[in-house]
Amino acid sequence: MISYLIIALSAISVFFLLNKFRCFNVKAHHHLPPGPPGLPVIGNLHQLDMTSNLSDHLWRLSIHYGPLMSLRLGHVQSVVVSSAEMAKQVLKTNDLVFCSRPLLTGQQKLSYGNKDIAFSPYDDYWRETRKTCTLHLFSMKQVNAFRPVREEEVFDMIDSIKTRFANKNAVNLSELLMILTSNIICRVAFGKRSSSDYNDEKQRIKRLLLQCQAMFACFFYRDHFPFMGWLDILNGSMGRLEKNFKDLDEFYQELIDEHLHSNKPNNMQEDMVDILLKLKESDSTVELTYDHIKAVLMNILLGGTETSATTVVWVMTLLMKNPESLKKVQHEVRSEIGNKGRVHEDDLYKLKYLKAVIKETYRLHPIAPLLVPRESRERCVLGGYEMPKKTIVHVNAWAIGRDPECWERPEVFEPERFMGSSIDYKGNDYELIPFGSGRRGCPGMSLGATTVELALSNLVYSFDWELLEGMSDIDSLTTPGTIARKKNDLRLVAKVYNHGCRMSSS
Repeated sequence: MISYLIIALSAISVFFLLNKFRCFNVKAHHHLPPGPPGLPVIGNLHQLDMTSNLSDHLWRLSIHYGPLMSLRLGHVQSVVVSSAEMAKQVLKTNDLVFCSRPLLTGQQKLSYGNKDIAFSPYDDYWRETRKTCTLHLFSMKQVNAFRPVREEEVFDMIDSIKTRFANKNAVNLSELLMILTSNIICRVAFGKRSSSDYNDEKQRIKRLLLQCQAMFACFFYRDHFPFMGWLDILNGSMGRLEKNFKDLDEFYQELIDEHLHSNKPNNMQEDMVDILLKLKESDSTVELTYDHIKAVLMNILLGGTETSATTVVWVMTLLMKNPESLKKVQHEVRSEIGNKGRVHEDDLYKLKYLKAVIKETYRLHPIAPLLVPRESRERCVLGGYEMPKKTIVHVNAWAIGRDPECWERPEVFEPERFMGSSIDYKGNDYELIPFGSGRRGCPGMSLGATTVELALSNLVYSFDWELLEGMSDIDSLTTPGTIARKKNDLRLVAKVYNHGCRMSSS
């Protein structure tokens, strides 16, 4: 331990001198945005509590320092964007400057050296891969092709609630919705369900996802302090990362092996692994290896499962906290659908208020509240301030959703604000950007949004929801991490609503 201490002190001393020289150069040549004063070496790291709601904390800091706020995290220069106007400057006006990604330890490892879409730096490989995946995996044609899968899984969940939980036991919606979205993504992407039923508590995918999220949120010294990566080994972070990578790699390899040795009939619908394997053997402009396929599968699994489930949980949480809105959305769905017994995807266009409720939830509880960080490819002037090359930019969608310059009564849940409004979440209105915007916007947006609408509409159509006995309110605490999950599972009582019809599975 004495040896480790001597090495650590020596490294810190050297780094302190290098950091002082670097800070002097940066301040001398760049007029950075205002921000909270930092300490030597660590900068503003001590002011960021990674165990709390970081986006909320940064929002409160931005109220004092402005919509462009400078933070130094170790040797890394960062800027936090907290207004729609500044977000537009980053995501549209200067999109080509800010369209790359920082090379962070957890993301690099789990994406097989940035061979994916979400975390890969901006280069020729990313452009071709994004184009290929958008065309073959996330096009509207593909989204529509998997409609029967989504409907079957949602209807199965509704039937499970009716037979196992309704009118008597508490329904753990957080758990059931994770199973639902896991099953949808696994059938669409891998050709099989993740869970055999809605009473399965031993989900391998859920465990892998939670581990993966923990690694994305993990603090690695090497990302912020040169020469200090050995601390990640001492504290066990690298060991946990390697284990998570090994577990995920085994899972992906099993899927690939199953598809390579599959006897699937030629007329059976292809899943995403089939499509990627076919592209690998074709004369595609992108040279795909198995590692590339695994990296894309990581994006699909992570981006398609927890995000949709978490969104529906937040919608139901807000509706339970606002009973009048719940009654209003139930009235709309039940009036439009009548006694059909199910809400199908071709019914969704009728549900204007339900869509407004979802938009309002995206505003108050964006699933990735800080989006995915961007990195500047070159020096740029933003809002009158100079951004050095390799500045990391965090767009705080949480703060933008609470900006009084954009929203009246921003803290109030008020879906009516979107009725008759042209504001949408597809990346063109910078007041509402839950899926990001520009070149790095989420390619799976349509798939995720459709899943949310279908699941939510059937939940409010089929059941009257009540709080558990003895409960007067539901908390809105979130877990730390890249995905803002509800900290405590949402448990409610579901009472079957009688539509005066006989239910069918179609």
